Amino acid sequence: MILQLKKSTPEETINRLKKDHFARIVTKQDHIQAVTTKSTECVPEYVENYLIKSWHFDTDIQLASKSFEEKRVTSIGTVEIGNPNTMNFIAGPCSVESEEQIFTVAHSLVKLGIRSLRAGCYKPRTSPYSFMGMGKDGLKLLDQVRKETNLNIVTEVRDATHVDDVLDVADVVQIGAKSMYDHGILNACGTTDKTVMIKRGFGTTLKEFVQAAEFVLSAGNSNVILCERGIRTFETETRFTLDLCGVAFLKENCNLPIVVDPSHALGFRYGISDLSKAATAMGVDGLLIEAHPEPDKALSDSAQQIDLQQLSKLHSEINQLGLAVKLKLI
Repeated sequence: MILQLKKSTPEETINRLKKDHFARIVTKQDHIQAVTTKSTECVPEYVENYLIKSWHFDTDIQLASKSFEEKRVTSIGTVEIGNPNTMNFIAGPCSVESEEQIFTVAHSLVKLGIRSLRAGCYKPRTSPYSFMGMGKDGLKLLDQVRKETNLNIVTEVRDATHVDDVLDVADVVQIGAKSMYDHGILNACGTTDKTVMIKRGFGTTLKEFVQAAEFVLSAGNSNVILCERGIRTFETETRFTLDLCGVAFLKENCNLPIVVDPSHALGFRYGISDLSKAATAMGVDGLLIEAHPEPDKALSDSAQQIDLQQLSKLHSEINQLGLAVKLKLI
């Protein structure tokens, strides 16, 4: 149940609501928002005098539900995401590797008219022997890129101790597939108004995926993006399986903007174009594409990154397809 309460609601009433119904309560600009479990079936009598509006749910997917709000529009820095007639194109390398590398990519994006750069500085890897990112030095380079090119920055936080450093630089804080269950990160991101992009874990159900977003939303941050990046199935010839059925479910039932990451789903660059076109045809809110000046020399995920020439071609093709389905690429 979601309750909108008057800002004049007494503190003792708020405290009782927390105790009786395990409510997560935040103060908004013009009201107090209280979200309780699905087992709360009736509005407690002691809050009725302060109640503005209530919503009843039979699931713990509440703030992200279209029954609460039809569609949320948030921002990636200087551009909006979630509008029905636009699609965001976000591109960049898996990892920041050097000043030359990241500025080469950034200048290519500017030339193409792409306005948002993705690049990791803290990389949660499967193998302890893999490149794990440049950390704070990488963030400094991203800060330079933003100041010199005006690109919007999307970068990942690996654990809760990195959140403040990432918030200082990023326009969008990315919570990776391996960090999706980290409540420290989710709650820390929930206390800021910076846009958060949550990537679906490869063994995560759709309900669990959206519930991760509920942690951020119920802590007070309404700026959340969902990112489908492939799930693990019995198939071994591709890295993961891009769940476009899941994307259709999210579009039908959830109010959050949805981005698709075809690079991580397939794990190989040969199919990035086809998967990107399929997602575009579905009307997703954005694409997240990995691109590198020299993919075969990349320090991480080299097989799935396209080069800058391929990026230019893909961007042109997606732009044309977008026009066909009445989506303007931004």
